[in-house]
Amino acid sequence: MQLLSLIWGILAVVGMFVGFIPCLGALNWLNIPFSGVGIIISGVALGTAGDQPKGYSMAGLVCCIVAMFFGFIRLVLGCGVL
Repeated sequence: MQLLSLIWGILAVVGMFVGFIPCLGALNWLNIPFSGVGIIISGVALGTAGDQPKGYSMAGLVCCIVAMFFGFIRLVLGCGVL
């Protein structure tokens, strides 16, 4: 589950970078919910980790939060949220 959260976070960050390309900013409307699901998956992975190392889960959580934040900022600056 921890590796899944890391992979999900990496895909969210890749989607964020693609959403920064001009004329592809609308992709953030898909990437923000994708990042939200990644936050949930990372939270579950953190909660069920127990005594295992939690590095992958934390990295996935941070990546998803960053992707969601900057995707929202990109939508606001590109006038996609009105």
